[in-house]
Order: sequence, then structure tokens, then C-alpha cells
Amino acid sequence: MSRHVAIVTDSTAYLPQRTMERHGITAVPLTVVLGNQALEEGTEISARSVALALQKRRPVTTSRPSPEVFARTYREVAEAGATGIVSLHLSAEFSGTYDAALLAAREAPVPVRVVDTGMVAMALGFCALAAAETAESGGSVDEAVSAAEKRAASTSAYFYVDTLDYLRRGGRIGAAQALLGSALAVKPLLELDGGRIELLEKVRTASKAIARLEEIAVERAGAHEVDIAVHHLAAPERAEALAERLRERVPSLAQLHVSEVGAVIGAHTGPGLLGAVISPR
Repeated sequence: MSRHVAIVTDSTAYLPQRTMERHGITAVPLTVVLGNQALEEGTEISARSVALALQKRRPVTTSRPSPEVFARTYREVAEAGATGIVSLHLSAEFSGTYDAALLAAREAPVPVRVVDTGMVAMALGFCALAAAETAESGGSVDEAVSAAEKRAASTSAYFYVDTLDYLRRGGRIGAAQALLGSALAVKPLLELDGGRIELLEKVRTASKAIARLEEIAVERAGAHEVDIAVHHLAAPERAEALAERLRERVPSLAQLHVSEVGAVIGAHTGPGLLGAVISPR
């Protein structure tokens, strides 16, 4: 279907491929550097490979797409018929992806609005979907941006990790917070707040932390029509169990996605991640 406003995001949105195809969303890949190999997320390296490397204590880092990659993407989208582009990306607090997109947008053949959503994973994915649905209904660039920003403002993301060590190593959480989380028998619950990862609560055991994550998700969903995503890394049983409980406990649930995070987020959270994204419509 021909569309006048095209939606571009990045690979950390973790949208299902069929969903991106149905809505005409293009995702620009970030890169995972494993040892001395630079590999594209989503095509050249899996989250499971990253989890295994981390367990073996191999060096794993990530890097943004280059401005040249964004420039090429914008040209291709314009050549396919777009007269405007909305480019939605993960929090600039986590990555230089937003800055790279801004640089490329200056030279794009059609107008490009680059948005730092302050989100990541399906919290970003839901923003991209909101923008795409607006564009599909004939909305302008400004209207698609407004839809994405409105969705971002109402979306919450909470997650449990077995250890804060991976987030500390990658500079995604402060050393002081990491020290608090590593105290004896304490398991951290985290939230995405203002585009940053913040320590929300400290819980004594993994089982209690996961139960608390469920309670927070149910409370946040409330009575609104809501989409939920459950993410994990190398913890499919945990994710399916949480998803099943949320299906039972959230009567206003519209859609529920269950997926393993990609290699980029996995590199910073480590195996055992369990997350819940709550996004009212």
C-alpha cells in the first residue's frame, strides 16, 4: 500500500517482522561487537548468542548505526514514494542512534522528523505502531509524531534482572545504584524513567521480585484498554508464566506480545531479564 508518511525506527523496538511488514515500518539495525566482530542486530547475531557470550565473560559492546546508514535508509524510503518520514528511536540516554539520525535527516531528500522517544524495546515499538496507524489513516508527519509522543507519555516499562553488573559495565546505571542492587540477597526491580534506567525497588528474592513485577504491571494497566509486552532474555518459562498471569488479571488487555529481547538490549541486561511494558491506547 502506498503511504505518504513513512515510519522508520531502529532494531531495539523489537517489533515482530510481520507487524513491521503489515504497517510498512523500517528498522535500522544497531551493531553488537562480540570480541573483534561487528555484527548487525536482528540479522547477524541473536540474543541467545549474546547471552552465551556474557555467561562465558566474553567482551560484548554495542554501537549506533552510522549517519550513512540512516541516510541510505531515508533515500530508499523516499524513492519508494514517501513524501515525509518520521524517525523514532530509543532513548538518547542509552545510545547515539538519535544523534546519527539527526545528522542524516539534514541531507534527506524529503522532510524527516527525528524523535527521541525516551523508550526502548516494545515501549519504543508501541510508539512506532501508533505513528504508523496515524500515517495509514492519512495523517501528516506532525500528526504521526504527535501520536508517537502521546503513546510514549502513557507507556511504562518495568523489568527485573538477576544482576545489575551488566548494566553497570555498560554505563547504563550508576555505580551507586549497582552497589545497592548487589547487596546481600537483594534482587533489583528497575523502571524506565525520563529515558533512563532507575532502580525502582529492592526485593529479597527472585521469586518475590517477579511477583512484584506482576503486581506493578496489573496496577499500571488499570481499567484502560492496554497493550502489554513481556520481554525476556534466556528466560522463556518466566516470560510465558508472567504473560499467562497477566492475561488472566488484566481485563482491559487488547494485545499481549511475548518476545525475547534482541542482542543489543541483551548485552546490557544479561541473561535472566524479565520485563513488562504497559502501554494504554
